[in-house]
Amino acid sequence: MILFHGSKEVVEFPEIRKARYNKDFYFGFYCTKIAEQAKRWATRYGGVGYINKYEYIPNENLKYLIFPEMTEEWLDFIIACRRGIPHTFDIVEGPMADDTIYNYIQNYMDGKISRAAFWELAKFKYPTHQISFHTISALDTLTFLGSEAADGNEK
Repeated sequence: MILFHGSKEVVEFPEIRKARYNKDFYFGFYCTKIAEQAKRWATRYGGVGYINKYEYIPNENLKYLIFPEMTEEWLDFIIACRRGIPHTFDIVEGPMADDTIYNYIQNYMDGKISRAAFWELAKFKYPTHQISFHTISALDTLTFLGSEAADGNEK
C-alpha cells in the first residue's frame, strides 16, 4: 500500500515526536492513503510543503487497532488520546477528526452538545483517513519512496 505524509519538509526518516498537543491517536507519525489530504497537511500554513510517499507493508507481529469508520469506540478512543491517555498499539488506523470534527468532539467533551448531536453533525463530513505509527517497529513497516513539493498558494 502507498501512504502519504504531508509536511513542511522532506521526511526520509520518519520519527515519533512528542508534541505540545495530543493528536487523534496520541503521539505518532501520521500518514494517509489520500494524496489530496496529505497535500492539505503539507500546505496548511501556506507556502510550499512536501508530500512524502512511502511503501507500507504491514507486519503481522505488531499490535494494530483499526477503525473502518467513525463509531462509538472510535470516538471514545480519540477522546482518551486527546486527553493524554496513552495506548499500547503499534499502529492505529481510521477516520481523522479534522478541525470541524475535532470542534464537535471538544463541544461534546465540554458538555456543550450531546453524543447524539455529535453523531448528527459528524455524519455529513467527507471521508478522511489516517494511519499512525507509534513504535520504532511500526516505523520499520514504511519505506521512503520520495517526495514532491506542493504549493499552498495554488488555486
